[in-house]
Amino acid sequence: MGLFILRRLGIMILTAICLTFIVFFMTNLYPNLEKLAKTQGNFRMSDAEVSSYLGRNGYLEPLPVKYGQWLGVLPGWTVQVDDGMRGRCVEGTVAPEVLAAAPRFCGILQGDWGFSTVFKDDVSGIIATRLGLTGKLMFWVMMLMVPSALLVGVLAGMREGSRTDRTLSTFAITTTATPEYVSGVILIAVFASSAVGLKWFNGTATSAMEDATFNNFFLPVLTIALYGMGYIARMTRASMAEVMTAQYIRTARLKGVKFSDIVMKHALRNALIAPFTVIMLQFPWLLNGVVIVETLFNYKGFGWVLVQAAGNNDIELLLGVSVVSVIVVLVTQLISDIGYVYLNPRISVS
Repeated sequence: MGLFILRRLGIMILTAICLTFIVFFMTNLYPNLEKLAKTQGNFRMSDAEVSSYLGRNGYLEPLPVKYGQWLGVLPGWTVQVDDGMRGRCVEGTVAPEVLAAAPRFCGILQGDWGFSTVFKDDVSGIIATRLGLTGKLMFWVMMLMVPSALLVGVLAGMREGSRTDRTLSTFAITTTATPEYVSGVILIAVFASSAVGLKWFNGTATSAMEDATFNNFFLPVLTIALYGMGYIARMTRASMAEVMTAQYIRTARLKGVKFSDIVMKHALRNALIAPFTVIMLQFPWLLNGVVIVETLFNYKGFGWVLVQAAGNNDIELLLGVSVVSVIVVLVTQLISDIGYVYLNPRISVS
């Protein structure tokens, strides 16, 4: 198992480097850099002024060099300007002696994630704050989605082909087939709009960023949970139905074991092997898939920041968001593989 984890960690590192390099390449295309220069300066800048801005800020370095500097494995760029020196590892224009005393390496590995051109703040601080808000949302979504989905899937799979199975399966398919922007609008119209008259909940979740309550936080949680619930429930139902037809289940029933004991002690653990992988894959989906819901309910979390970074060509922030997304995806896949081995003793890791 130790060697397996080490191999997977090595593959994860290589995968992370490849994925982040692709994002870095796409965000550092010259049209994006030109748009950034004109956004920070003015849209009437000439080509020479754009090149001057990009040169002063280190954007004209060769792509592999810029990527190495961003990672922190190459020394940061330095440029001499009229009134002093500029560099990646210092802020603004400084004297040569100040630049000489500054660190030579300042990238992701050193904890320097860059500076947001939109929010005018450190990228690491922005991501930490917004990731915490989305983490709170993800926690309550998982608390609602996973138990509900497993219960629906187990109840449907226990009696395959019954009326209960057909009803619950139809519910699961309906929730999965309904996009979040549709279910969210419907929930707002029914439960938060004065037009219908119910107005049980708050239609926005902005206040939930400071103080989350049932009134202002339930609708976004329910919107996300409904969409993911159906997929987990259908996987659990299929796995449970397959297990209930296994030979050892038939033997237990012939021996007169109570049906509830058969389900809880024999069938449930084996039936949860496949859904476990699906549940773990919900974490990266929740991290990046909350964009619509956070925008719809005005909840300024990680997905909202992703939209702001992409829409405003905030290159450093967009790169920081991509790093977090890649790490979450790879770590959850590793945990999924390890958990799958422990849940299914028939799998041997060589």
